[in-house]
Amino acid sequence: MDRRTLLGSLGAAALAGSLPRAAQAANSLPVEAPIHVGHVGLRVRDAEALSTWYQQALGLREIGRDGATIRLGAGGETLLTLTQHEGLSLAGPRAAGLFHTAFLLPTRRDLAMWIAMAIDQRVPVTGTADHRVSEAIYLTDPEGNGVEIYADRPQDSWQWVDGQVQMGTFAMDVDGIMGTLGLLPPSWRGAPAGTRVGHVHMKVGNARQAGRWWRETLGFDAVNARDDAVFLSTGGYHHHVAVNEWMSAGAGRRSDRETGLDSVDLLRRTPGETRRYEDDWGTTITLT
Repeated sequence: MDRRTLLGSLGAAALAGSLPRAAQAANSLPVEAPIHVGHVGLRVRDAEALSTWYQQALGLREIGRDGATIRLGAGGETLLTLTQHEGLSLAGPRAAGLFHTAFLLPTRRDLAMWIAMAIDQRVPVTGTADHRVSEAIYLTDPEGNGVEIYADRPQDSWQWVDGQVQMGTFAMDVDGIMGTLGLLPPSWRGAPAGTRVGHVHMKVGNARQAGRWWRETLGFDAVNARDDAVFLSTGGYHHHVAVNEWMSAGAGRRSDRETGLDSVDLLRRTPGETRRYEDDWGTTITLT
């Protein structure tokens, strides 16, 4: 769905303020899982410009600065770090790296409030989807990094068959989402406390190889696997990590002189020493 069509449908739906408020079911995942994503680090050419974009488009707030790095997040939690390097080239679309960072909002109603803001501010979007387990909207930041903002469907509605979570790509029920606002006017005041990086999706040269690395090195479960993409998680989440070769089949280790994904910080619920790993495409993975 292109931006004009999306905004047209969202605008019509936003008028349906008298629809009954949908029930909200609390989800314990993904942060209650044994390992989940803490934050994502990007190598960037202009940290100030990107910081402004993430604050305006997603409602993240500046948490702090460390030299050339700006830390952004919500509720006091760092979710994204932007580290500026001089002389970087923009990564090509077929290079390994980031497919998208997925920011999980606490409730479907939060997603509705974000949509209302996006209509008002004319935030460009690249697509929408109902994935059965979640409802998602896609954007691209000014340096070409993919972004997803989404809300999970209740966990008890997820369907599992032989250990594989059933996902797909279907039309989003915009009217249903906007109906969660009821009679109250939308009030987006930035990403609310409880916003998390629900998952990170990466482009790799070989999806099966990458999936095997995540299983064998970090103990993740493959919860939805196909030849060209593998979705992985711990604790029964629909996915904390995804790897695909849809545009990047055969890609090798990427250059550290290009923009894009630099690191993924994972958090575990049990005490243990910090460990650092590097995948076959040059991404630093820290488990802490």
